[in-house]
Amino acid sequence: MLKHEFGGDWTDEKLDCLREYLPAYARIFRSNLRAQYFTTTYVDAFAGTGYRLPTRSQSPNPPLFDLRDKDRESYLKGSARIALEVEPGFHHYLFIDKNPQYVQALEQLKTEFPGRAAQIHIELAEANTYLAQWCAKTDWKKNRAVVFLDPYGMQVDWSLLQTIANTKAIDLWLLFPLRVSVNRLLTRGEPPPVEWGQALTRIFGADTWKAEFYPQQTVLTLFGEEESLCKRTTFDHIERFFVQRLKTIFTEVVEEPLQLYNSKNVPIYLLCFAAGNLRGAPHAKRIARYIIQKKQRG
Repeated sequence: MLKHEFGGDWTDEKLDCLREYLPAYARIFRSNLRAQYFTTTYVDAFAGTGYRLPTRSQSPNPPLFDLRDKDRESYLKGSARIALEVEPGFHHYLFIDKNPQYVQALEQLKTEFPGRAAQIHIELAEANTYLAQWCAKTDWKKNRAVVFLDPYGMQVDWSLLQTIANTKAIDLWLLFPLRVSVNRLLTRGEPPPVEWGQALTRIFGADTWKAEFYPQQTVLTLFGEEESLCKRTTFDHIERFFVQRLKTIFTEVVEEPLQLYNSKNVPIYLLCFAAGNLRGAPHAKRIARYIIQKKQRG
């Protein structure tokens, strides 16, 4: 059986937010007469296998058995399976991953959820490209969606976020790689090399991060005063900058995303929420903010 081990307590927190938000979202579109007009889709663009093995911290010796085994609950539910368990459900489910083995594992979800098998679409594809095409061909006058972007690193391009925002019809949950990728590329002392800088511009959508995190300052040297660019930032500073970037394209954004910490109590990811629909975004933001704040309070 294919192993898919990742995360820890912070992963549980992330998935708990999704587990709480999806039923609230689905109920609106099933109970509200106006909302019933729309077809709803849940999209998981880095879907993985639909399950994950417990990490060593959660289970010292995770069992290796087929998912059909009666003890399958020893595996932790991934986002795809969580979405399929939501009641009331979505009209459609779109799971995307570029790993052929993961896609093969996702196909088993159709067997596990036979009542929703016809609604499940699984795509072997690169997420940025496929999801942008899907957004372009969908009639957003008749459709609404929740998109969950849960990359392992910096795989999400700003251009995809812009495309999602442009639909004016999608609620977005996004895992932002605060420490695991972004802060590491923001080198100390002087700005990062060209290739790293290009990666940062790709994820932030503009090169304004340079002036934000490397302000020009005057330093006194043996040869007199010289202009210098030196890193001046914190995790909170990076968070505020990214949230402000999101607010330039989405109707509503939760201003204080959920900081997800590793075992050393260092924030490694941000779980961000943004919504694009002018009418529904304020209510969606209230729900997401309540869920995030509840997690923040512990």
